Amino acid sequence: MAPQKTACVYCASSSKADKVYIDAAYTLGKLFAKNGIRCVFGAGKTGLMGALARGVMDNQGEIIGVIPEFMIAEGWGNEDLTQLKITPTIHSRKETMAQLSDATIAMPGGCGTLEELMEIITWKQLGLFSGAVIILNINNYYTPLIEMLERAVEENFMREEHRAIWQVVTTPQEAIEALNENAEWIKDARKIAAI
Repeated sequence: MAPQKTACVYCASSSKADKVYIDAAYTLGKLFAKNGIRCVFGAGKTGLMGALARGVMDNQGEIIGVIPEFMIAEGWGNEDLTQLKITPTIHSRKETMAQLSDATIAMPGGCGTLEELMEIITWKQLGLFSGAVIILNINNYYTPLIEMLERAVEENFMREEHRAIWQVVTTPQEAIEALNENAEWIKDARKIAAI
């Protein structure tokens, strides 16, 4: 029997996010549970984070929240999870989330989500992470960023091969399908990290 797949979801905690994003987060959580995929996320209780967690937990899935101490002190943590890991810093939070995961999915979000996505793309480029990096482009939210990444390749700030670092999907179901495809990344990515 193959080991259980674990995927990290980067997403927003904004309580004012449009319903289309909240519904997609809940659906993604439900699909994680139904497909036996363990979820790792930032342990927030509001916005897309809260909806994702509810989607997993309502369908008897497994979800691990990772959150820094200062966010717990602010009362931002979600305790209705399978497991909650508290880290000393936001930097250790991101490292822990990546270490626990075989793949990542970026849902729409603000600066924190964008930063997490760009960091994991960089880690994959440098051979520090080899799993799938899936951009869930709901409502064309990420289209400007995807265009920027393409421009980085076109302007020779990244190699042509680096286009394979990320995959773009538009629905939660497509994100699950992309997770199950297991596209392999270059074994020694550092050989092509520099231009």
